Amino acid sequence: MAINNKVKSTNDLELKDRLVAINRVTKVTKGGRTFSFAAIVVVGNEDGIVGWGLGKAGEVTAAISKGVEAAKKNLIKVPVYKGTIPHEQVAKFGGALVFIKPATHGTGVKAGGAMRAVLESVGITDVLAKSKGSSNPHNLVKATIAALSELRDPAMVAQNRGISVERVFNG
Repeated sequence: MAINNKVKSTNDLELKDRLVAINRVTKVTKGGRTFSFAAIVVVGNEDGIVGWGLGKAGEVTAAISKGVEAAKKNLIKVPVYKGTIPHEQVAKFGGALVFIKPATHGTGVKAGGAMRAVLESVGITDVLAKSKGSSNPHNLVKATIAALSELRDPAMVAQNRGISVERVFNG
């Protein structure tokens, strides 16, 4: 079930960017080697909005700035409930499979590199996360964003079912 949670405008958002990975690509030509760089960047306002972007350029700084611009173009809104996520979620992208689970207050972000950057950028302070399969940062970021985009807000679930938010959590 795809949920439309795209962010409409980025003008009034205070977005912070995090560099997830830089890849140096070498192209061998008749004149020698040509180096270029690919940077995957995650941006977020640490209050429920996150996006990712890939920038490619001949220099590292240019690749990062292109990645930030690309990330600002595909922001999504994520429901953050009391510093954690509302429910467990599994998502797969390519060979990367990610599992994220809500945690009690004080647990912290228990996640590895690429997943940690995404979860901290969205503003989640307590979560348990596990990546299985590929450790490729590109696919891990995309799988984590996919998992976060599938999360459902407790208030919306309560409204759809016609019950209170407390009954959503307590059964």
